Amino acid sequence: MKSALKNGKIEDPILASRIGVYILARGLKISPLEVYRMPVDLFQDMMVIHQAVEEIKSEEMDKATKKAKSGTRLR
Repeated sequence: MKSALKNGKIEDPILASRIGVYILARGLKISPLEVYRMPVDLFQDMMVIHQAVEEIKSEEMDKATKKAKSGTRLR
């Protein structure tokens, strides 16, 4: 499972859906049962939104890290 998560190639649809439920439940801070009860189209929309938010957070962290590193070099 670890290698599937790292390389992003999950061929088992059951495992893929469970990982999706886990990611969305953690991201929205809700029960996995609530995710299971969601209509599929809402689940898919929320996953797209969650992915976009995580990408923005990652970009902001990269910017802050670069800024902090460049500030350290100047001293």
